[in-house]
Amino acid sequence: MASMTDIIFLLLIFFMITSTIVVPNAIKVNLPQAQRQTAAKPLSRVTIDKNLNYYVAYGNQKDKQVAFDEIVPFLQERFEQEPDMYVALYADESVPYGKVVDVMHIAYTNKFNMLFMARPSER
Repeated sequence: MASMTDIIFLLLIFFMITSTIVVPNAIKVNLPQAQRQTAAKPLSRVTIDKNLNYYVAYGNQKDKQVAFDEIVPFLQERFEQEPDMYVALYADESVPYGKVVDVMHIAYTNKFNMLFMARPSER
């Protein structure tokens, strides 16, 4: 019986170490569909919900609501820490295209690598 307990603890430790930590996106965003998904791991996130609220987060941090003007300083601070970072843009399908372009312009002018996040297409 004691050896069974040891095996259970070893399996528990194995699964805890090998499992990946997934940061759930707590903000409800209906992403557009895409045929392919990227393999790059974004470090920073910018989210625009259907009510045109902006949220930012870094790594496993919880998303924090910010004004549009606060996005640039947040990303610049993270860029100084991690120059090769990717910024993931989560935008609801109903967000006007101009708002998405505004965030794209931030990435372009500051030379950030940006990823557009989409949900996988349903086949």
